[in-house]
Amino acid sequence: MTPELTISVADLLVSGTELLSAGGVQSPAVDAELLLAHVLELSRGELQVRVVTGALVSAAHESSARAFFARRAAREPLQHITGIAPFRNLELRVGPGVFVPRPETETVVQFAIDALSASATPEPIGVDLGTGSGAIALSMATEVPRARIFAVELSSDAMPYTSENFRRYGSDNATLINADLGDAFPELDGTVDVVISNPPYIPAAAIPRDIEVRLHDPALALYGGEDGMDVVRRVSVTAQRLLHQGGTLVLEHGEEQAAAIAALLTADGWNAVAHHKDLLGRDRATTALL
Repeated sequence: MTPELTISVADLLVSGTELLSAGGVQSPAVDAELLLAHVLELSRGELQVRVVTGALVSAAHESSARAFFARRAAREPLQHITGIAPFRNLELRVGPGVFVPRPETETVVQFAIDALSASATPEPIGVDLGTGSGAIALSMATEVPRARIFAVELSSDAMPYTSENFRRYGSDNATLINADLGDAFPELDGTVDVVISNPPYIPAAAIPRDIEVRLHDPALALYGGEDGMDVVRRVSVTAQRLLHQGGTLVLEHGEEQAAAIAALLTADGWNAVAHHKDLLGRDRATTALL
């Protein structure tokens, strides 16, 4: 039986864009396209072809799309609705309970990838402290396949997504454990080339600007104590234990924390502390050498 065709792709996109715009979504047209493409199991390019050719949508697909538009208009994260978060060359499984990786982190992980690639060691070792979805660790593992990558995540809510992503992309060179980052991988002490972390760094009293972050990202991945630096301090200590002399630390942090990060790392004895700007010119990453 042929499904009933009820509305054009173009008109459904207009309707979805208007609903998302009214809900205050930052990029309503893009998100409407991504949601409808997901429902129709098309790429955005294929969806745009159907717009141009005047293609119609079945009643079932229209109903699914409108339900997705309503959820996004209520500021549920796009990635929670689709269950997928693109990150560099990966498509990661995500959902409630796991931190959704951000585009900014794609540039931060490049510092770790570059350091691993430059290592003269046949199998350089990288460690991701607080891996969340596994975005950073799996980018290192897939883009530097000769490296051995180890990742630790504390949250039991995040681990189902993390484990699935490691099954999909981890191959034989990526190891994941569910543990506290302070105790992780004692067997690697003094042997690691790169330690990277995107720790929780929002001060406890601060309120995230984005509704999606405030309502849906797990608190464990967001808040870093009174000054936002509690986990950063622990990362510094753990990284010093893990790295060999001359090894590299890479930290992602808030745009106003660069000076505090530099002071902390300098006091802990790190060398060559350097800040790095993101694509908007904000100090969002710091590197240091042991």
